[in-house]
Amino acid sequence: MSMIPNPGSNPEEAAKPRMFDNADLDKMAMQFVGNMQRYRENIIIPKSNGPIKIKTNEEKLIETAVESCGFKSAMACVMGYGLGAALGLFSASVNPNMSDPFANEKKQTARQVLKEMRSTTHSYAKNFALIGAVFSVVECTIESKRGVTDWKNGTYAGGITGGLIGLRAGIKAGIIGGLGFAAFSTAIDYYMHSR
Repeated sequence: MSMIPNPGSNPEEAAKPRMFDNADLDKMAMQFVGNMQRYRENIIIPKSNGPIKIKTNEEKLIETAVESCGFKSAMACVMGYGLGAALGLFSASVNPNMSDPFANEKKQTARQVLKEMRSTTHSYAKNFALIGAVFSVVECTIESKRGVTDWKNGTYAGGITGGLIGLRAGIKAGIIGGLGFAAFSTAIDYYMHSR
């Protein structure tokens, strides 16, 4: 219970404190502060920033799914596979394993050439898919742990990914691979965000 003087016409009543119960205090709080429920219809958004559209629950659900680590890593894997396949196909077509006609070697058939192109394309595609998936998982994990979205996440993820891939060839290759991939990730992130 709170005691607040009641201003009135009579000075004796003005000096006498008035008692408020909890219901009166709640009504005053509702008047000055507002209720705890939020209604979309009561939101006032300035139009100086352009047209505003409030998202529905379905749009929020789809946005949450698309921004999840699992979806990002799956998309990076699929896109990495596609990019690797394109580069592998280009590499196999530019540098075919041709037989030497002066060494009396047997000429390759079209089937052998296509088989070789397929294996090269698939090899490139698998490597790029692996790199994309590992980078995406590591970056998303770092971003979740740090709670910040900035250029450092890509740099750290590039260093870890390059180090893990380079470790297949040894410690020195892992360190060089980590530093190179971190620098590459930082440069790409800077280029993408500066435009």
